[in-house]
Amino acid sequence: MPSWELEHKVMARGYRAVCGCDEAGAGPLAGRVYAAAVILPDGLELPWLNDSKKVTEKRREALYSQIVDRAVAWSVAWVEPKEIDEIDILNSRIKAMQSAIDALEPQADFALIDGNRDHGNRCAIVSSHDLVVKGDSLSVSIAAASILAKVSRDRYMLEMAKLYPQYAFERHKGYGTKRHYALLREHGPCPIHRRTFLKKL
Repeated sequence: MPSWELEHKVMARGYRAVCGCDEAGAGPLAGRVYAAAVILPDGLELPWLNDSKKVTEKRREALYSQIVDRAVAWSVAWVEPKEIDEIDILNSRIKAMQSAIDALEPQADFALIDGNRDHGNRCAIVSSHDLVVKGDSLSVSIAAASILAKVSRDRYMLEMAKLYPQYAFERHKGYGTKRHYALLREHGPCPIHRRTFLKKL
């Protein structure tokens, strides 16, 4: 379960405003990639907080409200499908995460970043940071960011489902399920499909 251990280790190095940062939606065939950054009040306990993939949709929605209400600062950023095709998904993930960190008010002076990559060939995390593999199950701040990113992206995909009902985005959120591939073959791609992800068609 996520704890405050990593945040407190960073604070012991002299940093004061430590944010967690995570992204959602790197793998889908359609839609934006989202990222969130969150600074929580030191020691805040949120029941059920965990890696967003390990939390039910109902609890994610409840946690989203609690995080937004209680965070010192939070932000959500994204990169559009067209740009994902132009700069690739790694650069897009990193651009979204740095954009989320930059949008925090008040600003963070250090970031805990989920994953093991902090730069691509075009974009990089320029804020002071540590990379944390499986950070969303270790750090409360990264776990909170994972919830905000996941819920924000899911809400966006529900809006896209209304615009493009023929793809059943409300069911698979753009991921490459058998049903999604079948609907793609039937209807062809729409404006939010990532063309560089459609190699199997």
